[in-house]
Amino acid sequence: MNKLLFIFSFSILLFACNEQPQTSSPSIDKNKYPEILQKIFSKHGGIKAWQKMKSLSYEIVKEEGNEKQFIHLQDRRERIEASNFTTGFDGKDIWIEADTSYKGNAVFHHNLMFYFYAMPFVLADDGIIYSVATPLEFEGKTYPGLKIAYDTGIGISPEDEYFIHYDPSTFKMAWLGYTVTYFSKEKSKETHWIRYNDWKKINGLLLSNSLTWYDQEEGKLTEAKSTRLFDKVSISETAFEDAVFERTEAAIVAE
Repeated sequence: MNKLLFIFSFSILLFACNEQPQTSSPSIDKNKYPEILQKIFSKHGGIKAWQKMKSLSYEIVKEEGNEKQFIHLQDRRERIEASNFTTGFDGKDIWIEADTSYKGNAVFHHNLMFYFYAMPFVLADDGIIYSVATPLEFEGKTYPGLKIAYDTGIGISPEDEYFIHYDPSTFKMAWLGYTVTYFSKEKSKETHWIRYNDWKKINGLLLSNSLTWYDQEEGKLTEAKSTRLFDKVSISETAFEDAVFERTEAAIVAE
């Protein structure tokens, strides 16, 4: 399959993780999180440290040119710059400016990779229901985990489910499972898996250096099929200027 077509098709598959824009609470009540999740947060630098951050930026490495993403962490405004399009969310509208070679969809693209990249911290968002997940087995090792579900009305696909699994010896996040319900509008029985085993400490937080999606056969993980690398990552307590997220003159509101 053409690599560019694969990337676009895969992005569509991942659309269900794209949460509606939301504003994070300025204070954290750690008592609402399961003890295990608190330990995972702590291993990755702490939820309080994450909550202080206001801006996040990185480049997703791509052959056709790196894709640059800028996110306001408090309200999830964003700007994405790629070789053939620029898109963003200004707090009200998702907008896009693109040339004729762009075959994607700005609404699908909104917060898509950010949600995966910002694990495990985005699992502190409001409206989440936590429960114990069936442990994940891979290469003879057992990874305990938590199941993540959403209250009705949270995001565009509240029927989606996520599964965070961690290394029991370190409490580092190790895997993320997720289901896709956006297209069928029904609960999915198929879970897709991302391996998190490449971390880098940035401004006190342990963040992803790369994400790897895995194939599976008969419900068992087999081998890596796709990896996304992240470069020039920056996270700061200083917010971006509002102008970063404003709609460009040539942009249109995405439908």
